[in-house]
Amino acid sequence: MAIRLGDTAPDFTTETSQGTISFHEWLGDSWGILFSHPKDFTPVCTTELGTVAKLQPEFQKRNVKTIAVSVDSVADHKAWIGDIDETQCTTVNYPIIADPERKVATLYDMIHPKADTTFTVRSVFIIAPDKTVKLTLTYPPATGRNFDEILRVVDSLQLTAYHKVATPANWKDGEDCIVVPSIATEDIPKHFPKGHTVVKPYLRYTPQPNKD
Repeated sequence: MAIRLGDTAPDFTTETSQGTISFHEWLGDSWGILFSHPKDFTPVCTTELGTVAKLQPEFQKRNVKTIAVSVDSVADHKAWIGDIDETQCTTVNYPIIADPERKVATLYDMIHPKADTTFTVRSVFIIAPDKTVKLTLTYPPATGRNFDEILRVVDSLQLTAYHKVATPANWKDGEDCIVVPSIATEDIPKHFPKGHTVVKPYLRYTPQPNKD
């Protein structure tokens, strides 16, 4: 069954390139990004894992742990990591789950039988510290993921989780936000003392509340 937003992310214990992990325990109080790959030693995925390695300082700044998964073995993962480090000029320092029996892929509905009955589709799950799924994305094999966009989504999810705002189209960290409809216009000043702009009764902007 497909995982829906708000569902608890399925827990599992598995082998990875960095040893055995229990997923929920490994996440701890962090946000998490679980992203899947069809197979090791594939070109698009090589660039993606290298990009995630280069972005680790940005993920760590946001209290986000990253973990990849594909259906290949730990030995294959370790060999592939060597290629990734070499070709992408980086160091892969986050775990890759070995899922040859497709247990994790099945838990997260990553197998697309119309595409292939064994390979995982290229999915992304963003998981909050309470272990609920906050975002899911699925990409086709030929289109590399935009991890700058995934970072942008993390910024929005973390902002909107703790403040009564939403983020408009193409929003980036530091830009104005939308006041949620549940707050009456006359009550906005006590919630958002930085000020606000009313465009329509249902469209009210305020400076990002967690920025100085």
